[in-house]
This record gives sequence, C-alpha cells and structure tokens, in this order.
Amino acid sequence: MLIVSACLLGKNCKYNGGNNRNERVIRICEEEGFIPICPEEMGGLPTPRTPAEIVGNRVLTEDGRDFTANFKRGAEISLRIAKENNIEKALLKSKSPSCGCGKIYDGSFKRKLIIGNGITAKLFIENGIEVLTEEDID
Repeated sequence: MLIVSACLLGKNCKYNGGNNRNERVIRICEEEGFIPICPEEMGGLPTPRTPAEIVGNRVLTEDGRDFTANFKRGAEISLRIAKENNIEKALLKSKSPSCGCGKIYDGSFKRKLIIGNGITAKLFIENGIEVLTEEDID
C-alpha cells in the first residue's frame, strides 16, 4: 500500500486548478493499492491557490503571504493517515513545496531547483517513510 499525491492520480488539486496525472503512477497504484493525499488542500488551502515556495524555513507566496501553517498542518494530517494505515512508502509529486523529494524550487519563483525536500516529504522521511517521486519511476 502506498500513500500518493492525489494530483498524480489526476485529481485537480494542483495550485493552478489542474493536475499532474501520470499513467505510470496510476498503474503502480492499481497494483499495490493506494491512499491519495493532497497536503495543501488538507492543510486548508483552496484550489486554485497562489503558488508558493519554501524560503528558508517558511512557505511563502511570491507576494509574501505566509502559508507555512497550512503546509505544516497538511503534512501532519498526511503523516497521521500514513501511520494509521501502516504506510512504509510514499509516491509524491516532485519539486513541490509539500511533496518534493530531493529537489525543490529555491524560493525565487524563477523555477530554479535546489537540493531539498518539501514539508510533507521531509516529515515522512523523518518518520521512516520512504519517499519517491514520479521522476524516480519514469
């Protein structure tokens, strides 16, 4: 059983109202079973929403609004769901300030990548959940 970013399954929960549907992810989920999550929506943010990036230890929009509390709340809810279901592996959306693992945007809103993890991915890793992204399986 996997916990999976809902946008990768085709749910329109991406910041711009769209999704990141990935057929390979869907096939893997059908084989292994899955629980979909969108930490940003679960943290109380609407869809669509203003894009946000991690800047230092905060999650900010380009115009300076602070979404850190929403991202943390969504990560904590996601972790609770994972623990309640004995999840050991997550398949999350790459580069996302919530779900990105290994690389995230640098906070400049210029699509520049840096080494780092999103808020949910980091919390999962700290709690012993293996995190992969769609880029790891493509």
